[in-house]
Amino acid sequence: MPPGTDHRVSVVIVTHNRCAEVLRTLEHMTELPEKPPIVVVDNGSDDGTSTRIRAEFPGVRLLSHRENLGAVGRNWAVEHVSTPYVAFCDDDTTWQPGALEHAADVLDRFGSVAAVMGRCLVEPDLREDPLVPELRESPVPAPHWLPGPALMSLMAGLTTFRVAAFREAGGFSPKLWLGGEEELLALDLVAAGWWLCWRPDIVIHHAPSTSRNARLRRQLGIRNTVLTAWLRRPVRDALRRSAAVAASAPKDRCTLAALVAAARATPWVLREREVVPERVERCLRVLEEPQRHSPARRYVG
Repeated sequence: MPPGTDHRVSVVIVTHNRCAEVLRTLEHMTELPEKPPIVVVDNGSDDGTSTRIRAEFPGVRLLSHRENLGAVGRNWAVEHVSTPYVAFCDDDTTWQPGALEHAADVLDRFGSVAAVMGRCLVEPDLREDPLVPELRESPVPAPHWLPGPALMSLMAGLTTFRVAAFREAGGFSPKLWLGGEEELLALDLVAAGWWLCWRPDIVIHHAPSTSRNARLRRQLGIRNTVLTAWLRRPVRDALRRSAAVAASAPKDRCTLAALVAAARATPWVLREREVVPERVERCLRVLEEPQRHSPARRYVG
């Protein structure tokens, strides 16, 4: 293996109709000193994304699908991964030199950690994402040996997963599709006995896409947060969480559509509902107050 390379971690990038952005991300990611294997899922783009990737980045494994699979595209990519760890990368984020190596070192050393999330700096001025202080000060109880604050949810594009744990938990839910889809997977991992943590030395830059549909993202985020609460939390706690989410969102058609969509999924929720152990629910209750006042958890747009 050439000096500086580290093939413990594969990188998975999912994209849809953001050709220029994913090419920019690939230019950076293919030049990392770790030289990670990279898998790109083109989720039904019609802007020439697949053609450009094949021509300009022949060393990247490209999986093209006719439809937009949302977050499930990551599941598909992980089927093609042979490394023990996988780092998810959005088409508008870039993992910085050494970040993948640091993440792999954490997962190598701590066998009970399923995933480690990094520190997000927002371009162009590289300020910390508003979520970072919340992660750094996480009140979730944790054992003394955990190599960072314990988490109950993650942002996929900032996270390296243990592949075996990801597959064991079933990956991302097709029903949630995209937008806050990580929380359900995170809860299932923690319920199964895994730990999730945050590390400041794993750095990822984010150049927020100008082409994202903020209202659709808000609608999906509200719907999926409510669904996750009802899928995994006791009734009283699910009611409280749903009420808090509804109260924090703008009173408009987008919010109403999200809540109606969640209500319509009731038959599926009842079939799939599996309440987390009390030890997990206690951690979720500890997070409710910080979440209520968090500037990073506003359902706006």
